[in-house]
Amino acid sequence: MLRNAGFLLIATSFVLSPAATATNSVTVVEHALGSATIQGSPDRVVSLYQGATDTAVALGIEPVGVVESWTEKPMYHYLRSELQDVTYLGLETQPDLERIAWLSPDLIVGARNRHRTIYPLLTRIAPTVIPGNVYDFKALLALMAEATGRMASGEALLAQWQARVEDFRTRIRRKLGEHWPQEVAILSFRADHARIYYDGFARSVLDELGFVAPVDHRKEGWGIKLTSQESIPAMDAEAVFIFMEDDPAVQRTYDAWSSHPLWNSLRAVRQNDVYQVDPVTWNMGAGIIAANRMLDELYRHYDLEQPDQRECALC
Repeated sequence: MLRNAGFLLIATSFVLSPAATATNSVTVVEHALGSATIQGSPDRVVSLYQGATDTAVALGIEPVGVVESWTEKPMYHYLRSELQDVTYLGLETQPDLERIAWLSPDLIVGARNRHRTIYPLLTRIAPTVIPGNVYDFKALLALMAEATGRMASGEALLAQWQARVEDFRTRIRRKLGEHWPQEVAILSFRADHARIYYDGFARSVLDELGFVAPVDHRKEGWGIKLTSQESIPAMDAEAVFIFMEDDPAVQRTYDAWSSHPLWNSLRAVRQNDVYQVDPVTWNMGAGIIAANRMLDELYRHYDLEQPDQRECALC
C-alpha cells in the first residue's frame, strides 16, 4: 500500500477538488486522529468503511467512492439503489489509494482500526476524518454531519432515532412486564466455529434499547470464538439473536451445534426465544440506517406496533 506514496505526491500536487474553491467557508472538525480543515460543504465524499457509507446515504450524499461490502458484493442490497454511480475502491482493509486520488474528493471518511497507517497519505489527498469507535453510529453521524455541513439533517436523524428508541422501550416494557429488561445474547456461526459477541454494533444498539447482556458476557473485547460444542452453555440467556451468512458450510455448523443435547439446555431454546436475524443489518451495516433496520426487526420479533415517522426513507 505504501508503494503508492510516490504517486500520491505527484497526483495530489495537481488534483484539486472543485468544491475546494467554491466557497470561502471553513470548518475545523476534531476527530480521533487529529483535526481536519474543510472548505465549504463537501459533496465529493469517499467512504472507506461500511458505517460511513450507510451514514452518507442517510445524510443524502451519494459518495463518489466507497469500499466494497463484505458480502452481497459489491454493495449491500439495502444501499445499492442509492449508489448507482459510485466508484468502488477495493476492500475496506486495503483501499486503492491511486483511485481515491483520481476521484478528487473533498472529504474522506476512514476507520481508525483500518486506516491509521495510511492516514497521512489520505490527508494528502483530501481532508480526512476518523471516528473514534466504528460501532458508535450516533457519533459517526454527528461527525459526518459536521464535516459535510449537514448539521440540521444529522440532528433530525438523531432526534428520529431517539424518539423510536423511547417508543420501543415503552412498548416492550409494557409487553414483557416483570420480565423486562430481558437478558439477551448475540451469537454467530461460521464454517468452523461459533461466536459470542460481547461488544460491537448490535450490542451497542441492544444496550441503548434497554436489553442486558448475560453476566458472563459483560467483558472487555469483541467477544469469544467457541470451537467445541461443550462450550454451548456459555451461550445461555433468556433470548438469543443469531446472525450467520447464507453459506452451506455455515449452515452445517449451525445444524451440528443446534442438534447437540446441550443446545436444549439453553433457556432461550426452551422458551422458544431464539431469533435468526439479518447479518448485514446486525453486524456489517454499522450506520444509522442499519440501526433503524435492526430496530424494525426487533419490533417485528416482539410483535410490537410501531409508528411510521421517518426522516430518512431508508431508515
